[in-house]
Amino acid sequence: MGQAATENEMVVKQDLAVVAEVRRFVRLVIGEWGMDDFVPCLVASELVTNALQHAPSATDSDVILRLSRTEDDALWMEVQDTACGLPRMLAADATSETGRGLFIVDQYARCWGIRALADKVGKIVFAVIDHS
Repeated sequence: MGQAATENEMVVKQDLAVVAEVRRFVRLVIGEWGMDDFVPCLVASELVTNALQHAPSATDSDVILRLSRTEDDALWMEVQDTACGLPRMLAADATSETGRGLFIVDQYARCWGIRALADKVGKIVFAVIDHS
């Protein structure tokens, strides 16, 4: 699955209040691509919140959100962080207050996955969202 050459990237500050900025960034980027923003904003919010909650508190541990398009015009979204622990989907139900992040991603994304970075410097969680 090839990625487009252009990449839109946002460095996310270590602050959960930044999730509103994440949604604005996603709307701005995908608005140019003529995509509906509901699902991408939801998935981005969950992935970024997950990364911020589990990232080391060191100031150099940036969380980075990247958006690009696949060859078949879907949205490729990835969130990179410096935590080495791999997230796992909890058995959450619709009424749970926590643990729903990857459950939501799994419901809305065509596919998603986790890629550990070399030399234990962190990981990337990615999701592919169909154009709607």
